[in-house]
Amino acid sequence: MTPEGYLDALLSLPGLYGPKVSRDGRWVAWTWFRAGPAADVYVAPTDGAAAPIRLTEGPDDTVLVSWTPDSRGVLVAQDRDGNERDRLYRVDLDRPLAMVPLTEEEPNYFLRGGELHPNGRWLVYGANLDAAIGAEIEPTLVYRHDLETGERRPLARPARAGGGRPALSPTGAQVLYSRKDLHPAGQQVWLTDIEGREDREILNFGADVKTSASWFPDGERVLVLSDTATHRRLGVWPLAGGAVRWLIDDPERNIEGAFVPFDPEGRDRIVVIDVRGARGRPSLLDPETGGETPLPAVPGNLVPLAPLGGEAWVAQYASSRQPADVARLSLSDPRPEAFVSLSRVWERTALRRDDFAPAEDFRWRSVDGIEIQGWLYRPQGPARGTIVHVHGGPTAHSQDQINGQIQFFVRQGFVVLDPNYRGSTGFGLAFREAIKEDGWGGREQDDIRAGIEALLAAGIAEPGRVGITGTSYGGYSSWCAITRWNPEILAAAAPVCGMTDLVVDYETTRPDLRPYSEEMLGGSPEQAPDRYRERSPIHFVENIRGRLLIVQGAQDPNVTPENVRAVRAALDRAGVPYEVLEFADEGHGIARPKNQRTLYPRLAEFFARSFAE
Repeated sequence: MTPEGYLDALLSLPGLYGPKVSRDGRWVAWTWFRAGPAADVYVAPTDGAAAPIRLTEGPDDTVLVSWTPDSRGVLVAQDRDGNERDRLYRVDLDRPLAMVPLTEEEPNYFLRGGELHPNGRWLVYGANLDAAIGAEIEPTLVYRHDLETGERRPLARPARAGGGRPALSPTGAQVLYSRKDLHPAGQQVWLTDIEGREDREILNFGADVKTSASWFPDGERVLVLSDTATHRRLGVWPLAGGAVRWLIDDPERNIEGAFVPFDPEGRDRIVVIDVRGARGRPSLLDPETGGETPLPAVPGNLVPLAPLGGEAWVAQYASSRQPADVARLSLSDPRPEAFVSLSRVWERTALRRDDFAPAEDFRWRSVDGIEIQGWLYRPQGPARGTIVHVHGGPTAHSQDQINGQIQFFVRQGFVVLDPNYRGSTGFGLAFREAIKEDGWGGREQDDIRAGIEALLAAGIAEPGRVGITGTSYGGYSSWCAITRWNPEILAAAAPVCGMTDLVVDYETTRPDLRPYSEEMLGGSPEQAPDRYRERSPIHFVENIRGRLLIVQGAQDPNVTPENVRAVRAALDRAGVPYEVLEFADEGHGIARPKNQRTLYPRLAEFFARSFAE
């Protein structure tokens, strides 16, 4: 396959996001990126009898939000050019491509979630909107939107920004949601009734403790995940009253997700996602007996989604040589080769397993002795240099799965290191929280540098032939690296949508995202001015000695283009040369295939040119 043909194949390989199984278990829907010019929603029968059906098609990204209670349709969200100001639509299975708008066009607020009430008339979601005056505000209120009259009734009014998407109970009687009113590092769970008459806190284990909750299918119990000083514990809280009954409270466990899917046989089983060394290890937990059944370890990552009756389940499966797939499997034979693909992803690509470089588990010690893990990818022939690809978040982790940009770099002859620095999930609560000891721009950046030094010591990388890139926090890390490290360690950086001035970022980002900056930096810019300044790469651009390519989405509401405007002025004052690549129709990240077709070769050419000098 020619280099151009390989890129074409990569950019048409669908990337799967957020699969959800209908309540009746007959259908599974998901979002596919790169199956067209923008993201769209697809659905397939869970018995595998038919190919996926395209439910949406348009010029802008459309993503799956939820199923309707009757399993006959889905709710989807669509923004404009990546601006994250979503409009909700309904699409019925018997009318594919007919998107029925539920909320207004071009909203002036950011919407979270969206679920249809069993009466088919009320829509429940969160929005940082004061509906009485039509103005955007910082806190995200919980709304009941009457689709017949247009009335938006506020069910809950958090005092501060933050929190997640509200969750309507299966019975339609109550809504679970979270608040961050007490401390930016904490999260408490609240419950309001569907009329908004009784809004109360139900789960609070400390002002700075994160707690989340989700519904059991009966709508009478709540599944609880809550941090402790050392780990996360899992339990059940009954709406009828009483304390949480903890089912897993083990410091040796790293539970990063749990939910109770609908079961056609009426049997409750909690899906527990235990992540160890960035690899998911799912299990099924009986909420009554506490008995737990681990699923056998398989290459890559397997996430059970919902039971179909008997031993059959729908699951999501992916690895660095397996495109993300929705599959039907049997618990009695959970081998990947026995899975039945429901998305039929291999039918949509000319690529095969051997066209993907495998992810090698690579580990090293950081400056304080802590072990850091990353994924190492190597080209088949001599290496042209090394690219460090840093994941965003930072509260996330890179997995053993296909990343199109990384695979393109490897195919172009580059070694790629994808590090899971401190602050990443996937390695336990203490590792996740360690980034807050210094705050953004602290020792997690040393973790990345130590990884480069380990590659140099092993002869895998060469001095003067190492570059760095990444999106969001990966972009910020790229800025930190190019303003701190000498060219022997780092020759070039290509930050994508990365923060440059943390004060500017705080002031211009989505208002509902500011508590995250406060959590990570120990307060607002007014409360911690010195830390905001010393961790802002904009104040150290005169140290840059390597080459610099700045990449930005013009519609980004998260790390706004104001970050680029400010840093360009600083670079110009310091006389530092740089290149800029901006995409007018992108938001927080460069996601459209037509733009990736420009970005990927430009990045490869930029690093090759930088390493040759």
